[in-house]
Amino acid sequence: MTFSLAQSARTETPQKNSTEAAPAVRRRDIRFDADDGFPLAGTLFEGDGQKPLVLISSATAVPRGFYAAFAAAAVETGARGVLIYDYRGTGNSTRPKGWSKRIGMADWALHDMPAAAKALDKIAPGHPMVGVGQSYGGQALGLCGISDRFVRYGMVAVMSGYHRGLDDRWAGPRMFLLGVPLSYLFRDMPKWMRLGEPIPATVFRDWARWCSMPDYFFDDPELGETARFTKVQTPILSLRMTDDPWGTERAVVSLIKHYDNAPIERRWISPQDAGSFVGHLGFFRSRFAETLWPPFLAWLLDGTEFTIGSAPPQHV
Repeated sequence: MTFSLAQSARTETPQKNSTEAAPAVRRRDIRFDADDGFPLAGTLFEGDGQKPLVLISSATAVPRGFYAAFAAAAVETGARGVLIYDYRGTGNSTRPKGWSKRIGMADWALHDMPAAAKALDKIAPGHPMVGVGQSYGGQALGLCGISDRFVRYGMVAVMSGYHRGLDDRWAGPRMFLLGVPLSYLFRDMPKWMRLGEPIPATVFRDWARWCSMPDYFFDDPELGETARFTKVQTPILSLRMTDDPWGTERAVVSLIKHYDNAPIERRWISPQDAGSFVGHLGFFRSRFAETLWPPFLAWLLDGTEFTIGSAPPQHV
């Protein structure tokens, strides 16, 4: 869920926090096509390091530029290359003229994420690749069908969107009583709804339908690709922010339990651990470049033990 995040998902500008010269980061915008021909936009960050490639898959209604500072930091830490991208119908991955096929939320995982991995792979074919997914970007790992391409996968605020699993009691009414009716009046959800960046109305309706189901999209009989979750064996680090009203413990467990054959490490990150409020999206803000990012990047790129936060209590 990403309600009222319009002000929270602004593009992050890479910043240097050290007086030492950081490794050069080469940045360029690219275009690539999904397997069904939909044109997608991405930004590629490259350096001279030989650590894994990194694919970053974003949260719903969050533009790729929000992850730019983190992508640059990953390259400065030794990543061979990092790709951030916009899902179809969002950001710069605009609907092409004459496109008549329905855009569904599942398309982001089934078509766009594999296309992005393929585009990233071109800069160093066969090089180890790791993934980062925030919210929907972590759900997508189980649907995409390419989980075996990732050596490790870091999940930030990844949970089930079922509205009764959240601590925001107004999320359901806003989505079902306001959002769904509006989705039939607009091709793309209006920005004044404060969902974040505009997303296709058809995507919003898919999202709302899943959020009405107790087991989220696993209850959707039309989404057979949920069977892929049990095939995921990629090591996962799942981070839950204790001040995230949507990423509650019950919501996280409700989603993460479906990765039943993957080795999973879970950590709770509190404002005390981070030094300030984090919330649902805050992890990727530059103010955490010196606190939360280094141990996360060490785990992601080197497989080093993640040392921040705490493990969930056994009784929760």
